[in-house]
Formats: sequence, structure tokens, C-alpha cells
Amino acid sequence: MSVLHITKETFELEVLQSAQTVLLDFWAEWCGPCRMVGPLLEEIARERSDIKVAKINVDEQPELAARFSITSIPTLMVVKNGKIVQQAVGARPKADILSLL
Repeated sequence: MSVLHITKETFELEVLQSAQTVLLDFWAEWCGPCRMVGPLLEEIARERSDIKVAKINVDEQPELAARFSITSIPTLMVVKNGKIVQQAVGARPKADILSLL
């Protein structure tokens, strides 16, 4: 599965109502650490059909960034059954990202 790009219009359905666990990345184009994490998330999305990998561009979706008090990016969240169960800030190696799940 490919990485989904989430907007405020698709957030409820794709993240909160998802039957699958969602690995959510808050990021921005200009963010160097975000660009390091991006390819890892693409790999995880291809390798793990049991989860949904999604990205929220904080510049394009400031309402969602504000809703979750995102002050540093990248911020990774794991959402299960509509609830945040894990959260991590900053670039991380793939193994660390997978350990959040």
C-alpha cells in the first residue's frame, strides 16, 4: 500500500475511523529530518499491509497540526481505534519507527 496524504476533510475517515492501525507523520517540504523519514515510511507502507501509513503536511493542514499541538516535526503518531497510543518527535531509524507499532 502507498502512503496516504491526509487532509482535514479525510482525517476522520482515514485515521480516526480506520479499522487498521495508522502510522501518522506530521511533516513539511522544507524540513530536512522529514525528508529523511519519508523514504522509510514509503518502505514501511510497502512492507506492512496490516497498517495504514499516512502523512499530514503541516503547512497545508495547519488546523490538524494545531489540533494535535504539533510544535516540532517530524512528529510520528500511532493511532489505534481512533486514539493516539504512541508518539515520537524527530527523525528515527526504521527499526525505531517500527518499534512504535
